[in-house]
Amino acid sequence: MNTPTNKPLFHIVLHEPEIPSNTGNIGRTCIATGCALHLIHPLSFDTQEKSLRRAGLDYWPRLNPSEYQSWPDYLAANTAEKQPTRWYLTTKAPRPAWDAAFKPGDHLIFGKESAGLPQDILAAAHPDNLLALPMIPGERSLNLATVVCTIIYEALRQSFDAADIALDNDGRIIIPTDK
Repeated sequence: MNTPTNKPLFHIVLHEPEIPSNTGNIGRTCIATGCALHLIHPLSFDTQEKSLRRAGLDYWPRLNPSEYQSWPDYLAANTAEKQPTRWYLTTKAPRPAWDAAFKPGDHLIFGKESAGLPQDILAAAHPDNLLALPMIPGERSLNLATVVCTIIYEALRQSFDAADIALDNDGRIIIPTDK
């Protein structure tokens, strides 16, 4: 994958994404930052190789996203001995994303462009794990790809501050071998 250890720094989870260009931008950001991408169906676009080539997404095979037929399938496939922390990004949360303590391996979960995450998923989450990017009153949302990129870089900033990652002489992300 994208990091020297082959272990993703963070897991980006898109629940029922609708706009192919947003997912494409998010995929490129995942490659550039050493994150894994998880796609939960239904998708409103085709991820077959021929369609991706036609759309100019030649990097998609390097991304190798995980796909799940449903939210329960994602949960079943991502239950480990040590549960990953799941952070849910929603406009319905009062807690700003920068108050979260992101750690490598966390799952950052985003809803579809037209409706966000379903209420049942939000209701099942721990309230402290619901996060938002603050906006002025009256605004309904930000572009999904923008939000994902912002959250990934906040998580990377925190990981850099905690010495979980470092930068090489060219300003590229490296993971210390003792982590």
